[in-house]
Amino acid sequence: MACNYETVRYGIVGVGMMGREHLMNLYHLRRQKVAVVAIADPHLPSQNLALQLAQQSFDFPIQVFSGHKEMLDSGLCDVIVVSTPNMTHHEILMDIIKHPKPHHVLVEKPLCTTIEHCREVVEAAKKRPDMIVQVGLEYRYMPPVAKLIEIVKSGSLGAVKMVSIREHRFPFLVKVNDWNRFNVNTGGTLVEKCCHFFDLMRLFAGANPVRVMASGGIDVNHKDELYDGKVPDIIDNAYVIVEFDNGSRGMLDLCMFAEGSKNEQEISVVGETGKGEAFVPENIVRFGTRVEGRDGVQTLKAEDDRIKYDGLHHGSSYLEHLNFLSAVKGAKGLGVELQDGLMSVAIGVAAQLSIEKGRFVSIAEVIDQHN
Repeated sequence: MACNYETVRYGIVGVGMMGREHLMNLYHLRRQKVAVVAIADPHLPSQNLALQLAQQSFDFPIQVFSGHKEMLDSGLCDVIVVSTPNMTHHEILMDIIKHPKPHHVLVEKPLCTTIEHCREVVEAAKKRPDMIVQVGLEYRYMPPVAKLIEIVKSGSLGAVKMVSIREHRFPFLVKVNDWNRFNVNTGGTLVEKCCHFFDLMRLFAGANPVRVMASGGIDVNHKDELYDGKVPDIIDNAYVIVEFDNGSRGMLDLCMFAEGSKNEQEISVVGETGKGEAFVPENIVRFGTRVEGRDGVQTLKAEDDRIKYDGLHHGSSYLEHLNFLSAVKGAKGLGVELQDGLMSVAIGVAAQLSIEKGRFVSIAEVIDQHN
């Protein structure tokens, strides 16, 4: 359903680090006739930081609510951005979807922390054709990744057989009340962080996952931290293998104590006739064919001149908002659908279970558990 307002009015639920990131992206989209009119967050320090940003950037007042229900009932917003802690997504999304007034929704990844909750949101949203609900898997929009997607879709690499993704980075950041230190809140590292990469694997492979094998542990980070007498249980490194129903395979190499890396993400896609690679934040794409060999490999600088704000994710959040706004205004072809969000969580859940059980875990197994 297209928005009929001259200016699309946004409300942001949760204005911690990512909520403020959304606030700034929307500020840089102001010429697209958008306005942030409300924020909702019970955490006063987050409220104050968001309002300071707003006062420096916007020339209109922002209404502040302590909770999302008050924001919904106010009737102020056409669009809601949900950027609250992972474990709150389900309740908030269900309240938005069931509200009498339709609100289009952009929810931060992961969709929810469990498959059961994801499926409840998917089913509820099917009953609301007057609403768009999109999942914030914005890594699709990073310029080098988007370019690699374009190369793969062109068929120049042939049928994809292998997808390899390496993320070597810094540890998890500190969040409000340290919610991201425990699996019960995040869904586990392979859901919280890696749903991005499982989404990309599925996109590159053009197929659905069948089974997952993972090995991981808590080897360096957070071991000396204590919260209410509890030590964090989130893993900080893992290898994950994903097998797809078209015979292709994906592999994730995750390390969260690898600050000494030139690139945070390195993505390789190998098809029957060629290979493509993307590097972030170098913003480099390389691709070549088997016939031309090493001497024929091309290197491109991947850039997107539409980006007005780089932010925390190399401009991908800006492009995500641009895409979502187009959908809100009536453009066809939603970027990231709820089923994409569900499947990215399902792979993460299966990977977490594989580490726990020490065996392959089928996607059917984790989905059937929640039927």
